[in-house]
Amino acid sequence: MKALVYKGPGQKGWEEVPNPTIQQSTDVIVQMVATTICGTDLHILKGDVPEVQVGRVLGHEGIGVVTEIGAGVTRLAVGDRVILACVSSCGRCSYCRKGIYSHCLDPEGMAGIGWIFGYMIDGTQAEYVRVPFAENSVYPVPEGMTDAEGILLSDILPTGFEIGVQYGRVNPGDVVAVIGSGPVGLSAVMTARLYGPSKVIAIDLDNARLARAKDFGATDTVNSGDPNWRDQVLALTDGLGVDVAIEAVGVPETFTMATVLVRPGGNVANIGVHGKSVDLALNELWIKNIDISMGLVNTNTLGMLLKLVAEHKLPADKFVTHEFSFDQMLEAYDVFSNAADHGALKVLIH
Repeated sequence: MKALVYKGPGQKGWEEVPNPTIQQSTDVIVQMVATTICGTDLHILKGDVPEVQVGRVLGHEGIGVVTEIGAGVTRLAVGDRVILACVSSCGRCSYCRKGIYSHCLDPEGMAGIGWIFGYMIDGTQAEYVRVPFAENSVYPVPEGMTDAEGILLSDILPTGFEIGVQYGRVNPGDVVAVIGSGPVGLSAVMTARLYGPSKVIAIDLDNARLARAKDFGATDTVNSGDPNWRDQVLALTDGLGVDVAIEAVGVPETFTMATVLVRPGGNVANIGVHGKSVDLALNELWIKNIDISMGLVNTNTLGMLLKLVAEHKLPADKFVTHEFSFDQMLEAYDVFSNAADHGALKVLIH
């Protein structure tokens, strides 16, 4: 089969690799129908994730059709069309029983981390993939759901909702600021509306992305390149700051921005993947009664979000800006790697 193979920092190839096979009784083999590219894949290709071995097939998002099932699989059948969760869950360990699938104790290769696709085992940017713990880690695709809608449920939509909105404890009437209008930030903008905030303020340096944020439910936008960006945000509140500040970039400056914007008694929810440490002005923040949260997505809300997308309550297909075939995988990477030049959010690879 063909797959996108990591060949070392800065190197990748769309090339022939052996087909996956059933290894455990709870496995299934899925023929991939659609996949996409995540910022995490770009981090791996830069060499930022040294645990990833040369030769690893990348990718952790996708939709496909079950072609083979392990002896222990009873609730899935050959021919089922399924969405693959980016986090694998054994369903039995203490963390899984609490719904904290991101820290499943049983995944192969790295006990304590549920994200293994394209990291510890071969991933989804391939013609076929082996799915461990399949009955707990895939979701049937509802009749009529498109690939463009379903692909967002693997990772991006649950990440924005769980780590941004839920961890940030958005309540009805809150003013929410989302810093960063990339795919994850826009997922937080979109799903924050489920909790009835009075305002959702999108903050970014890119005016084109800010304009797009309006389509995803932002009530207001602020360009953080403006010297008066903080005053603009405070003017949209009662002057005390936002109730919830969601950081969705992953650089020290935007994390600090979130702590500056939040009001006393508010919440800072960090979604961004940070490659280096940030300064925390604890001497100033302790007296403000602020909660700071962060985490790796659990995908424990995937089933609920799936229903909302299926009923068109969340227009997930708006995220897909570019489409490619599998034999255009390298071109898709080029577009996604230079997203600003192409106006790209998510690429759908059929």
